[in-house]
Amino acid sequence: MQRDDNVYLGHMLDTARKARSRVEGKSRSDYDDDEDLRIVVAHLVQTIGEAAARVSASMRQAHPEIPWKQITGIRHRIVHDYMDTDYDVLWEVAVRDLPDLIRTLEPMVPPEGGEQ
Repeated sequence: MQRDDNVYLGHMLDTARKARSRVEGKSRSDYDDDEDLRIVVAHLVQTIGEAAARVSASMRQAHPEIPWKQITGIRHRIVHDYMDTDYDVLWEVAVRDLPDLIRTLEPMVPPEGGEQ
């Protein structure tokens, strides 16, 4: 059974919210000192990239405001270059990029499309 784009967009939104909630109220120093937090953020960002890769080409073309290539690219780097994961980049993604992604995805995802 093929899932539709709403499932993947909902998964991206839910996972982005989870990642944001993990870093909310944390300082960069907190993040640097907490290996478990860094690992969780890396996994969640990887998951967002995996869901983004499954969104149809037509949906990606219809929403060029979402940086699809960058999202799937960072997933690729985490998975295939895992020994050199750049936690500095992941911090920036979590605190700077995910809020924008969340705001962009929210109106696209039907309420039943996301886990609340």
